[in-house]
Amino acid sequence: MCYPHIHSPLANYYGAHALHLITCPMADIIDDFSETEIDAEDLIPNSIEAEQALLGAILYDNEVYHRVSAIVTAQHFYNPVHVRIYDSIAMLIEHGKLADAIVLKNRFSQDETLVDIGGIDYLALLLDSRPDGSAAQEYAKLIFDLALRRELIRLGGEMKASAEDPESESDGRAQISEAEGQLFSLAETGAVQSGFIGFDKALMRSIEMATAAFERDGGLSGMSTGLKDLNSQLGGLHKSDLIILAGRPSMGKTALATNIAFYIAKAYKSEKDEKGIERTTDGGVVGFFSLEMSADQLATRLLAEQSGVPSNKIRRGDITQAEYDDVRDAAEMIEKIPLYIDDTGGLTIGALSARARRLKRMVGLDLIIVDYLQLLTGSGRSNDNRVQEVTQITMGLKALAKDLDVPVLALAQLSRQVEQRDDKKPQLADLRESGSIEQDADVVMFVYRAEYYKEREKPNDTDTEAIHKWQEEMDILHGKAEVIVGKQRHGAIGTVPLSFKAELTKFGNLSFDDRYNDSQH
Repeated sequence: MCYPHIHSPLANYYGAHALHLITCPMADIIDDFSETEIDAEDLIPNSIEAEQALLGAILYDNEVYHRVSAIVTAQHFYNPVHVRIYDSIAMLIEHGKLADAIVLKNRFSQDETLVDIGGIDYLALLLDSRPDGSAAQEYAKLIFDLALRRELIRLGGEMKASAEDPESESDGRAQISEAEGQLFSLAETGAVQSGFIGFDKALMRSIEMATAAFERDGGLSGMSTGLKDLNSQLGGLHKSDLIILAGRPSMGKTALATNIAFYIAKAYKSEKDEKGIERTTDGGVVGFFSLEMSADQLATRLLAEQSGVPSNKIRRGDITQAEYDDVRDAAEMIEKIPLYIDDTGGLTIGALSARARRLKRMVGLDLIIVDYLQLLTGSGRSNDNRVQEVTQITMGLKALAKDLDVPVLALAQLSRQVEQRDDKKPQLADLRESGSIEQDADVVMFVYRAEYYKEREKPNDTDTEAIHKWQEEMDILHGKAEVIVGKQRHGAIGTVPLSFKAELTKFGNLSFDDRYNDSQH
């Protein structure tokens, strides 16, 4: 045998047999293979020495934990004992307590697993073999990288098994979509499958969210829509939420979604975290899937909204030099914001999910908008009925929101039964295939403009009294809209008043007694 004496973390990573292949003569390699078989466990990427070194450094100086906690978590360790030791250290430090060998001794005094590898003396061994604290981050990065490699091996095995399974119900495209989603999740978060998490960790995340809301202007726990009263009602747009924005044609669903998309993209700011990954600090990158309107039409709407020049005039080119200058300035500003439009028609929910993951991986993604839900198709067989297909779509959108940890704002069309009632205000039951949409959504909102319906009730010109009354009612309703929150998991339902400029397809804050200015929208 001619194994080299190497004492670096990489020795355990490649395994003794792998190093043997690199450093020994071929004749010796052949002889060795005849004497022994390679243990599959030796080929699993891991470094026990790196894990020992990092744990020892943290036990000696708890400040090291704060430098590496953004890089590794307990689930990234390979050795089960190290997983438990790191988890205990993290719990103590995050609760403001000391985490050293003496404190951990009480926790592990009866631990049979620790006894098997030396008992309490093992903690002393970790301390004795600790490296210089300045090297801790390099060890943490190595542990993190090896965990990713192990997860890649696991995913590769699952993909291979699924592709080889003749009884699998998933076709090739479905398997590719699933594999892409799993690989994206691994690339984006570096997370190893962990199953259950302790409630203390879930509680900590909740407290962090509340703290962020408390420190943020306006007290929002979610992403600002740019509309103050809507923010107040919703608390902003929350990550992993499926938000349905529904309405009849001409109510302004697309206009409101476009207004929100522009505001969020315009407010986008980011900075790099400890791992060098770009993280959003304000606003966000927006992916807009427009299944009904073309990208050009959406761009024209944005130009009209931001320039103040009506979209019909822009389309006809019937504008003055001053208006042209305003449109040009608006275009220069809009082209700089991170708003990405995909106007491919007839997308399946699987294709949309794949494109969203790809966008997040390439440039980032903080909000997905789908216009509109009923124009998507399911990924199943064509003979599925429409209710089942919509159920698959809404479940897919909710799963996408959770996987990418972003809000998904999906527009939806309402059924015609709204038009048949005297009170035209929409209700949850008006949603087409409402069962699955209402069930899977975290928030359901309706856009309603009474002015639209009142305008179509204009009496005969010969009835002067009726015309006068109708005009008074029109004056009251003119330029006003409502967003009716019909369902909300995070808070109360209610109605939010907004302003609406039809010629610019622009929603804004509705000012009462100069409470608000309309500088944002």
